[in-house]
Amino acid sequence: MDLTYPTEAESFRKEIRAWLEENLPTGWFEPGFNLSGDERKEFNKTWTDRLFAGGWICAGWPVEYGGKGLTLLEQVVLNEEFAKAGAPMRADFFGDTLVGPTILQWGTEEQKREFIPGILQGKIAWCQGFSEPDAGSDLASLKTTAVLDGDEWVINGQKVWTTQAQHADYVFLMTRTDPDAPQHAGISYMLVPMHQEGVEVRPITQVDGSAEFNEVFFTNARCAKANVVGGVNNGWKVAMTTLGFERGSSSTTGYRRFLKEWEVILKEAQRLNKSEDLRVRNDLVKAWEKVKIMQINGYRSLTDSLNNTHNSALLGACNKMFWSETHRASMELAIDVLGMQGQILTGTGDAEGMFPGVRRGRADYPVSEMQASFFFSRSETIWGGTAEIQRNIIGERALGLPKEPKPQKV
Repeated sequence: MDLTYPTEAESFRKEIRAWLEENLPTGWFEPGFNLSGDERKEFNKTWTDRLFAGGWICAGWPVEYGGKGLTLLEQVVLNEEFAKAGAPMRADFFGDTLVGPTILQWGTEEQKREFIPGILQGKIAWCQGFSEPDAGSDLASLKTTAVLDGDEWVINGQKVWTTQAQHADYVFLMTRTDPDAPQHAGISYMLVPMHQEGVEVRPITQVDGSAEFNEVFFTNARCAKANVVGGVNNGWKVAMTTLGFERGSSSTTGYRRFLKEWEVILKEAQRLNKSEDLRVRNDLVKAWEKVKIMQINGYRSLTDSLNNTHNSALLGACNKMFWSETHRASMELAIDVLGMQGQILTGTGDAEGMFPGVRRGRADYPVSEMQASFFFSRSETIWGGTAEIQRNIIGERALGLPKEPKPQKV
């Protein structure tokens, strides 16, 4: 693991910092600076346009498709400087991070021309259609089907836990196009319009009142024949590429989210006079240690990518299992620190991102941001591959243990 960045990367860092100083509001870098409610709204309205004009949205994409063609290390430096400044990047995770890079790698020129500009300009909202009621961690057992009818695919089936489906224009969908092929071989990856007859979205309301997860039902929904990415029955390889894009350029900044939460938990412990409790102090130190391990693991992942040593799948499994279980434990500590206060609804119902990733609740169930993060942390050891599945990967690929036996049908 080499923590020394080359000279050209450090020069690029200065360029980014200069741009941020010129484009962020006056006083942004001064201690205690804070935008008022109206100022924050105005900033949010104009910031994306500034990012787009600066070329920082999807800056790692090839120049011919609207990006800057940044190298991986340059993308890392870009993310680091934005994170240090507390400046937001555009939060279009599904478009910018998942489906966009997938189309660039696997798509036809026609698909790139049709979809990449809309993703880059934020004109197309996306959701991910992978998990099903009986195909979550065992994704290859999915049952949603697509049958070719002339120039269109006819889709039937159900997806579940589909984030932002109620707001999406398209879903990148895993479907079974050859029922007679082996499990992994008969799947295709499709770009399916959501606003059509035959697509029904049902929000799943969580205990904190948020409803960003959804069930999605496809009943004779239609998709253009040309909207298969990477070729018919090649969807498993394409999907694994998509999942791989979740890591990489954010490897050295992902830990900051958890460090910020830890700092809030520490302040709450001090406010409630619990920071002198030996058990609480011990748990706070353990939580801090694990955040630092996340930071180190991020550098390990970056080194692996830069050296092309092909350990990304294994490191990804280790990192996903570690951070998700660590976050769940940290938020249990947070609720423990709050004590009985943690059982009272103390939020406003319109939480504004003290904790990145927090789900917006409802006015009639006003959880605080710490409570919302506690609820959401329960899901993190499940989505993206359960902690149990990650242990299987580590055990089989790193430790050479025998594969888990398949369940026997009775």
